[in-house]
Parts: sequence; structure tokens; C-alpha cells
Amino acid sequence: MIEKKGDPVGAAILDYIKTRKPDDIIVSSDICEDDVIPVEVLFRNQIEMPDLELMALESCKGKVLDVGAGAGAHSKELIDRGLDVDSIEISDGAVEYMKSIGLNARKINFFDLKNEKYDTILMMMNGIGVAGKLSNLENTLLQAKSLLQPCGKILCDSSDIKYLYEDEDGALWVDLNSEYYGNFRFQMKFKKEKGPWFDWLYVDFDNLFNAAKNVGLKAKKIVDQDDHYLAEITIA
Repeated sequence: MIEKKGDPVGAAILDYIKTRKPDDIIVSSDICEDDVIPVEVLFRNQIEMPDLELMALESCKGKVLDVGAGAGAHSKELIDRGLDVDSIEISDGAVEYMKSIGLNARKINFFDLKNEKYDTILMMMNGIGVAGKLSNLENTLLQAKSLLQPCGKILCDSSDIKYLYEDEDGALWVDLNSEYYGNFRFQMKFKKEKGPWFDWLYVDFDNLFNAAKNVGLKAKKIVDQDDHYLAEITIA
């Protein structure tokens, strides 16, 4: 296995496979303090998945596109359930690992997919965040719509993170120079590997619903857990 420079997620996956020692991917933000993703989370099995993820997997049907598949935890589980799954990632190391365990994985940007059709597009772990900014959410949904079979569905989860801007009295503080409070910039690091800064979106359900409606899609909330929700989006 060859680790690729500038690919912290891939480096973390390959390091874990080689050493079996848990370590953290450090996630830096331009808004809040650093967070961590324990690398072993990327290898979780069905028993270790939260209920929201399990509900999403239960809702998958037909041919599935797993967007931002990571180490392929969801893809593997769906294949074990008898579904046909394509897994895509922009991480060289992640794709290398998924191929090594027999998954149909490829390195490609979601926005570069063309002339393919799926019954389910799975965008978990806030995969809809690939939109980057709220202003690009409709274009992201249009891209997903172009890949859907007529009776297909998009399954995605996200969070309303306005609580990050609430003071002790519950009043909401928002930067008026910002387009939307859910627009973030992140950078990931693993040991000596450091990736580029990138835009990532956390979107509340109302904005997701309206963006979907504007492009001929219909969004409904399947489950709501505190500020975290799972949505199903279909062609209206």
C-alpha cells in the first residue's frame, strides 16, 4: 500500500489497516475549535452504527451510489444485504483500501459523475455537505437528481448547527457578513499528512426542503434526533 501525500483520510485508513492502532483524524475549522474523527469509526460494523444510519441503510433499494464512502462501512453492509453498490471517494488511500476488500470503488468527484443512474444515492455522515455552501445546494441536488432513476431516492443526514451561535440566554448570534451559519471551512490532518482547506455545508431541514422544492424534488424528514436529522429526497 502506498500512502498518497495530502490525503489524511486515506493515510489514516491505510495506517489503521497496517498497525491496527486507533488514532485520530484532526479536523480544524475556521469557526470553532478542533474536532477529531477516531479512525476506527470509519471501520464500524452494523452493531456499532447509530440508529439513524441503520434507518438509512434499511431504506436503500436497488442500485446504490455511496457518496464519500470512506472505508466502505456502509457499502459493505449494503452488499452483505444483497444490494448492488458503487462506492466513490476523492481519497486515493480510501479507494485503494475499498478495492482491496472487493468493493466496487473508484476515485471520482461526485460532481463529475455523468450518464449513470441509481435507485438510491446515499450521502451519510453529512454527505450533502459536499455542496460546500448553501448557495451551491440547489446545484448539488440537481446533480443528484440527474443520477436518479425516476422512482429513485436520495438519503442524506445533516445538522442544524445554530446552537453553536447561541449564547447562555438562548439568543442567536450570527455573523451578518456570512451567507449562512452552516457554511464551514475545514482542514483535515493525520499525523504528518495535511489536506487542503475545503468548504463544507451543514444545512437545517427547512433550507434543504426549499432547495429541493426549487429544483423539482421533494424532501421529507424521516427522523429527527436533537439537531441531527435524516431526510429522504425524491423526484416531485
